[in-house]
Amino acid sequence: MPELDQGFFTRDPVSCASELIGCHFRWRDCTVRIVETEAYDSRDDPACHTWFRPSARAFVEAQQAGDAYVYLNYGVHWLFNLLVKGPRRSGFVLLRAIEPLLGIERMRARRPGVPDHQLGAGPGKLTRALGIDGSTHGVTFLGSHECGITLGKSTTPICGTRIGISQATHLPWRFGDPNSPALSRKFT
Repeated sequence: MPELDQGFFTRDPVSCASELIGCHFRWRDCTVRIVETEAYDSRDDPACHTWFRPSARAFVEAQQAGDAYVYLNYGVHWLFNLLVKGPRRSGFVLLRAIEPLLGIERMRARRPGVPDHQLGAGPGKLTRALGIDGSTHGVTFLGSHECGITLGKSTTPICGTRIGISQATHLPWRFGDPNSPALSRKFT
């Protein structure tokens, strides 16, 4: 399957978030299928970190499209985002949920006692299952031997409003595979 490169992430975050559904995300010793994402716009979206964090605005300016934007949410969960830098819109795509494909034993060891379909059913759960933490922030990983994203089986995603935020909750920028048992929450 073709490997995604920086060019895939040089357009708007909403298109990228939608088209990542079904892609395969390879992270060191594991490969997973992306089944849920959310888009965030760096300029006009009060739910985006760039709205209230100068460091996030600086990150958008300094980093390359496709780089990892990783932050600690509520002091508990690491969340993994991809930087998107389009000609008219920039922002982030949050990986919300994944389905394990390879390295399931390693994911089980990182999240013992959790059913396989729930190993990465949420943004904090997927980073724990994959062993992603703050040391990944700012990493250019596309095209590396250990990490990358490849096209997967084409899936027509469903969309809905984003969850877990208090601002701009009306925007239909959450995307998911309607047939996946690994979604973080059902679409309504």
